[in-house]
Amino acid sequence: MPASYDRATGPAVRIGGAIARLLDVIAVMASLAVAGLMAFLVVARYVLGLSVVGLHELIMLAAVALYMVGAVIASRRREHLTVDWIAGSITQPRKKAAHDLLIAALTIIITIFFIVWAYWMFSWGLKRPQTTPAYQIPLWVPQMAIGLAAVGCFCYAVRDFINALLRLRRV
Repeated sequence: MPASYDRATGPAVRIGGAIARLLDVIAVMASLAVAGLMAFLVVARYVLGLSVVGLHELIMLAAVALYMVGAVIASRRREHLTVDWIAGSITQPRKKAAHDLLIAALTIIITIFFIVWAYWMFSWGLKRPQTTPAYQIPLWVPQMAIGLAAVGCFCYAVRDFINALLRLRRV
């Protein structure tokens, strides 16, 4: 390793931090979009008596983005698939690392299925293009968010697998 390489500020840590900040910004923006558009919809419909065509489509897009980004953020924080009772009852470092390795391996398997399913759904959407009624937004747009979430969760599962494997080899 070069002498200038600092583990706390290495390239992987900086890239991971930039990805984390980007995910947080997207989550906040999607949350604001869902809340703001829903509030506008309620005010427009019930206070002003207006029917805004297509607003549900935009809310749906923001909600799908929020849900999928939330899944990736939970994976990043290792909060997505946890069973506190089992994890909390393991006290020996080697058994804890083995448990974490098992959880990461299962998560990798599940996310592979998730990636394949998202790919099939996305490719189907490209072969048989459909759009939303009002704004003609292609349905592959929210499907793409699902695929990106699948890949993001897979990447964090691989990270957790490698970390658990390294811990298991150390103890």
